[in-house]
Amino acid sequence: MTTRAYLILHGWQNHRPPEHWQHWLAGRLTALGHRVGYPQLPDADDPDLDVWLAELARHLEELNGPEERVVVAHSLSAVLWLHAAARGMEQQRYADRVLLVSPPSGPVLARYPEVAAFAPPALDFTLPGKTRLVAGDDDPYCPGGADTVFAEPLGIPADILPGAAHLDLDAGYGPWPAVLDWCVSGTAPLTGRPAPR
Repeated sequence: MTTRAYLILHGWQNHRPPEHWQHWLAGRLTALGHRVGYPQLPDADDPDLDVWLAELARHLEELNGPEERVVVAHSLSAVLWLHAAARGMEQQRYADRVLLVSPPSGPVLARYPEVAAFAPPALDFTLPGKTRLVAGDDDPYCPGGADTVFAEPLGIPADILPGAAHLDLDAGYGPWPAVLDWCVSGTAPLTGRPAPR
């Protein structure tokens, strides 16, 4: 079996609850023998963009190695990835594949002082590596639609899932076999529903 290195990045107010699909994914990938990083980013309730960018750079350095390297970023960390690209973060070259899950839009982030600084930058850059987006068609944190707001301007493929909201626990996303399949295969569609909890 081919082993890979994974970096799984959580969003705002996420303290890595065991029921969340990211926690489940980290466990499944580890059990399959892959190298997995699933760090708790600092001050998840009141994050600082520059601190999170520094943490991202550090964790990408740790990701570097001979295996294929994959980043899975949910919500606030998905827009963190965009900020890193806009700033030309060198360490992003260590990611061979990236999955951006449910990035929130700028107007929504601007409503919350704790995360207003994370409002996405102008999307006038090319993302490094192979990047894919997956989001719900009814995500309350991206009312304009993630395909229109993010995927089209960035020129990246997107899977838009009906009724999946923010692809979080509230939307029923605990165990999510489709994301595991994508992580392992690199090509599996992300359209599969989560497993019942």
